[in-house]
Amino acid sequence: MKPLRLFPVLAVATLLISPCPLAAEDWPRWRGPNLDGISREQGWSTTWPKEGPPVLWRAQVGIGFSSFSVSQGRAYTLGNTANQDTVFCFDAEKGALLWKHTYPCALLAKYYEGGPGSTPTLDGAEVYTLSKMGHLFCFAADTGKILWQRDLVKEHGVAVPQWGFAGSPLVDGIRLILNVGTSGMAVDKRDGKLIWLTGKEAAAYSTPVPFVENGKEAVAIFAGKAVVALDRASGREFWRQPWKTNYDINSADPILSGNRVFLSSGYGAGGGLFEINQGVSKEVWRNKHMRNQINSCVLIGGHLYGISGQDGSLSNLACEDLATGELKWSAKAAGFGSVTAADGKLIVLSDKGELMVAPASPAGFNPVARAQVLNGKCWTTPVLANGRIYCRNAAGSVVCLDVRPR
Repeated sequence: MKPLRLFPVLAVATLLISPCPLAAEDWPRWRGPNLDGISREQGWSTTWPKEGPPVLWRAQVGIGFSSFSVSQGRAYTLGNTANQDTVFCFDAEKGALLWKHTYPCALLAKYYEGGPGSTPTLDGAEVYTLSKMGHLFCFAADTGKILWQRDLVKEHGVAVPQWGFAGSPLVDGIRLILNVGTSGMAVDKRDGKLIWLTGKEAAAYSTPVPFVENGKEAVAIFAGKAVVALDRASGREFWRQPWKTNYDINSADPILSGNRVFLSSGYGAGGGLFEINQGVSKEVWRNKHMRNQINSCVLIGGHLYGISGQDGSLSNLACEDLATGELKWSAKAAGFGSVTAADGKLIVLSDKGELMVAPASPAGFNPVARAQVLNGKCWTTPVLANGRIYCRNAAGSVVCLDVRPR
């Protein structure tokens, strides 16, 4: 009888000493499932050997800054080689190339390496991609078969921004909403036919952000000279908040919280919080603590965490109170790197390829894990999905790291 009585005790003891199970999550588009840069994944490991997490696989994808989308066991990204873009689909676990599609597209290397800046968007059985020159594709996600394609510049006469289109496609019902044209456009996701277009002037570089305002389905487009809120179905403008940045480089996505919107740009523009009531925008605060020149902040517990460019000098990783604009801390830790988050932790990739994990805390930046995982310039946001972290550099070196619990 003793073994029968002891068995539950042994089972409980085993559970207590076993690693917590991984609560995994796909990452099917830019900024993740909720478009906020935060994964809901839990239980992933921050206990790394000195050399960093185990490397599951490496790949070369060509020049560019496209991040990763991960869904149904496949990982997608883009790169450019010899003025040709390639859409890549890898086995997310093993790194085997499942399919790729290559087409002519200018590198557009203006003061930097160039190459694609947008990230593929997964929507069930389809994946959508947008090139710097306005090539819009819909592929079968599993095989890479082209279901349809459009040349937005040739078809609609929209201007190409100085550094090319960089926003990722947003799926909204039957629509694809794009930061293309003056303040955005929408096409039918089933065939690419135009639904609405706000104008033909050059776009900025952020990704459309959906939200609901007074029961209305809206989308925020950070355009070249303002953030504009539009009706998703018709493209009709609800409101706008002017925002001027040198060279019209508004790259970081707007962050919406209730009836407030946070905007941030580099080149000395800084950041600001605006309250929207009945279509009228009112400034809450504005300062230069957070200057998101390239990548967006994440908002956790009422605090913004992001990369603050300092007019060409070494950038700072910073934390700012959303409600007041108070700077909580800054740390010279990441250069022009990027920040994402999961399970209350910041996942930071420095511009020199150092991967760091730290609690998301307004008290300070105190990494609990760090490792050099890549060399060269790293401006692209890392992605955590299903216990794996995907990173890349500008030259196109990709590394997939295993952070599943052991």
